[in-house]
Amino acid sequence: MAIPAKPALDSGPGRFGVRLVDVPVARRNDPRARIYVVDHLKPGMTIKRRIEVSNKSASPLRIDLYAASALVKDSRFLFGPARTPNELARWIRVEPGSVNLAARTKSMVDMALTVPRTAQSGERYAVVWAESQALPDARHNVGSIHRVGVRVYLDVGPGGDPLADFVIQKITGTRDKQGRPSVAAVVRNLGRRAMDVMSGQLTLKGGPGGVSAGPFRIPPGTTFAGYQTGTITIPLEPRLPDGPWKAQLELRSGPALRSATATLMLSMPKKPTSHKLWYPIGAAAALVLIALVTTVLLLLRRRRRNREAPDTPERRRGPSPETKEQATRR
Repeated sequence: MAIPAKPALDSGPGRFGVRLVDVPVARRNDPRARIYVVDHLKPGMTIKRRIEVSNKSASPLRIDLYAASALVKDSRFLFGPARTPNELARWIRVEPGSVNLAARTKSMVDMALTVPRTAQSGERYAVVWAESQALPDARHNVGSIHRVGVRVYLDVGPGGDPLADFVIQKITGTRDKQGRPSVAAVVRNLGRRAMDVMSGQLTLKGGPGGVSAGPFRIPPGTTFAGYQTGTITIPLEPRLPDGPWKAQLELRSGPALRSATATLMLSMPKKPTSHKLWYPIGAAAALVLIALVTTVLLLLRRRRRNREAPDTPERRRGPSPETKEQATRR
C-alpha cells in the first residue's frame, strides 16, 4: 500500500524539518532541484548531496535518517509503507544514520547515491526520510512517529538528460451536484521522466457584464509519470456565474512554463432525459408495426388479383362432374 505524498518539507511548527542544501549547477534554473534530488546518471556513477536536519521543538530529539521506496501512480507521488526499500533506496546511503539534536539546533547529513554498473535504463523514485519517534510514557498511552523527507527522482541511462516538457491539451468548466464550479485541465507529459506541477494559476476574464475572477492557484501534489496524460482540477468561487468566460491557465513544471486559453461555461452537465429510455422500445414497436402492415397489404393484394383474374371457360363450367364410375365407388 502506498501513501500520497505531501509537498511540505516540515512536520509542523515546533517539530523538525529537512532541507536539501546542494543544488547542481546544471539544474540551478529548475525549481524542483532546489527541494528534491533530481538527476540523470549513467551506470557506475555516484552523486552526493547534503541535507540539513533541524530541530524546531523546545525539547531534544533523536532523528533517524534512511531511504525508502516511492512510486508515481494515478498522477500522484506515493510513499511506500514504513521503511520498505526498493531498488533506488538500496543505492542510497545516508551518514550518519541518526542524529541527536538539542532544542532548536541543526545538523548536516550526507547522502551518497551510487548507480550499479549493471543497472537498467529508466527512472526510479525514493525518499530520504528523517524520522522521530515518541514512545508511550506516563502521560501518553500511545506512541507516535513523525517523518519528513526529500524526494529522489533518478533517471538512469546513456547520453544526456531526457526531454522534460508538457502541453496543456484542453480546458473545460463544470459544476458538481452541489453547484460548486471548477475548471479541469487535461495535461500530457511529453517526456519519459516524471513531472511535478510545481505552481500555476488560472485567470477568468470577460465574464457576464465584463467581470473578471482570479487568479486561482493550482492545488499542489500533482505528478505525472512519463508520457502520461492526466487532469488537474482547479476549484473556483461558488458564487461565480456560469459565463461564458475567457480562461487563461499557466502551469510550471521544473523550468518549463506552459499556458493555454479557452472560452468555457461553468454550468452543470446536462442530465439524460428519461424519455431516451423509450427509444429502443419505440424502435422495436415500429418494426413490428411495419411487419404487420406489410403482411396485410400482401394479403389484400393477393385477394385483389384473384378477383381480377380473366373469365375462362374452365371458370364458367365450374368443377368437372364426377364420372359414373367415381360415383359408384363412393
